[in-house]
Amino acid sequence: MAGSYPEGAPAVLADKRQQFGSRFLRDPARVFHHNAWDNVEWSEEQAAAAERKVQENSIQRVCQEKQVDYEINAHKYWNDFYKIHENGFFKDRHWLFTEFPELAPSQNQNHLKAWFLENKSEVPECRNNEDGPGLIMEEQHKCSLKKSLEHKTQTFPVEENVTQKISDLEICADEFPGSSATYRILEVGCGVGNTVFPILQTNNDPGLFVYCCDFSSTAIELVQTNSEYDPSRCLAFVHDLCDEEKSYPVPKGSLDIIILIFVLSAIVPDKMQKAINRLSRLLKPGGMMLLRDYGRYDMAQLRFKKGQCLSGNFYVRGDGTRVYFFTQEELDTLFTTAGLEKVQNLVDRRLQVNRGKQLTMYRVWIQCKYCKPLLSSTS
Repeated sequence: MAGSYPEGAPAVLADKRQQFGSRFLRDPARVFHHNAWDNVEWSEEQAAAAERKVQENSIQRVCQEKQVDYEINAHKYWNDFYKIHENGFFKDRHWLFTEFPELAPSQNQNHLKAWFLENKSEVPECRNNEDGPGLIMEEQHKCSLKKSLEHKTQTFPVEENVTQKISDLEICADEFPGSSATYRILEVGCGVGNTVFPILQTNNDPGLFVYCCDFSSTAIELVQTNSEYDPSRCLAFVHDLCDEEKSYPVPKGSLDIIILIFVLSAIVPDKMQKAINRLSRLLKPGGMMLLRDYGRYDMAQLRFKKGQCLSGNFYVRGDGTRVYFFTQEELDTLFTTAGLEKVQNLVDRRLQVNRGKQLTMYRVWIQCKYCKPLLSSTS
């Protein structure tokens, strides 16, 4: 069921596409004149039909024995997927820099400077840790942004020995890969690198270090053997997002950006909150969590047949991999419960067109940005 996988790469309208696109279908007679239309509004009848379809394909649930197998052997199903498709299934996500300019901060200094001007304030010099919790939130926020603007040139070796304490999920703050970096990005569920490699190619900031992990050891092997993989700028490792006993190779409060692109939907809904909680603790104050994932009533959800539903809005594909379809409210609850503040939570409704077969396909994705508060309640 290839159609149930992500890769709703927004249509490129020129050299650079505006966020969520700007090609609107104002004349239904022209629907097959282009491959995709942006920000498509659904009629009440269409929304009701989608709801009925989901009710129909959710009546018959997968038996409990099979559900246990899909959970226990989840890594096997994803390994099989990547063994079959290798790096040829998904396309590199160059559209990410339009939707998430935070991934290329060195290219967006003017954007951030404009933010300062709009707020009618100057960028103060960043203070030392000795200034303590008395530093007001506004200044601390500007300090965090100024650091992302400066990105002082540094060289940083990849440490081979990472001191970890699995019991309390802590590692030695002075000895971890990328410890000398000034801007750190983690992608969870990196697959074969369709997000990571565009970041490394586009963002040439010498202070950048990118971490990427995936549940599939096969996927990580494909990343590490890619000619673009540079251990001095990137660390790829196998990691189970739901494993509460296994720590990430970075200390708490050390990451500027965490990326979740069509990955949260692949895990059991009951485990999502704890997974987001653990990731939230890795962010610096002012750090950002970026997500793009399936929205409720996406075409992929409507295509599932009876007998593929595991639980409400959670399904299993024919290859054993699983997928959940979110609402904006569900994602907002996950992030805010983890102590993050909403910056963006939007639905991207897109009409994709197969002009050869005269088919229309309605896609629904949700895009989120949530920020870690600059001063925690314990400060």
